[in-house]
Amino acid sequence: MINIKDQENLFTEAGKMLKKRIECFAIGGTAMMFLGLKEYTKDIDLVFLNKEDRKIFKEILIKIGYKEMESRLVYGARENIPQMVFLADLRIDLLLPEVISFIFSENMQKRIEETHEYNNLIIKIADPHDILLMKCATERQKDIDDVESIMKNTTINWNIILEETKNQIKLGKQRAALDLGVFLENLEAIGTSVPKNISEELFKIFEKQTKEMKEKIRKKK
Repeated sequence: MINIKDQENLFTEAGKMLKKRIECFAIGGTAMMFLGLKEYTKDIDLVFLNKEDRKIFKEILIKIGYKEMESRLVYGARENIPQMVFLADLRIDLLLPEVISFIFSENMQKRIEETHEYNNLIIKIADPHDILLMKCATERQKDIDDVESIMKNTTINWNIILEETKNQIKLGKQRAALDLGVFLENLEAIGTSVPKNISEELFKIFEKQTKEMKEKIRKKK
């Protein structure tokens, strides 16, 4: 568990130790704290554009005192899981742009409006719409709570959510519409209001995918 002050102290210490400038993106609870949507987070989530920058940053964290952690203990056999380090009860997930069930796309990167610099460490903060979308790939209660907070404290443009869902499908993430639809249904089940037309649009997207898949199978026979 970490608060915003301690998180910034960590980034400042790491940034001073870096010998070259490294850019990464804060997602999840890390980004939410920067945006004032959350007071604490159990894990820090950072996305790096390449393996070399991730490797360098991980080595810095180990010098600070963090220990390596086996990612599959948390994520199982899922693909594109992060490298992980921990210290006491804080875990840091170091990811590449293909974030398990989503891709931190160029469109997501362009939506970023907030950047923080800690000497040689540059951290760009994910847009709330993209934080919401990436959290829908899980069924953890804390992610449901986080999305509720985003929806209560941010004006959501659902067209951005829909367009990025379509973009994710184009990038190869075929479950994007299904995962988001199920997640929104779970939110509605606990009393969170979701625009009806959004669920309908997601169903149309999924229905179109299903028809296209059936047609591909038919042609192969």
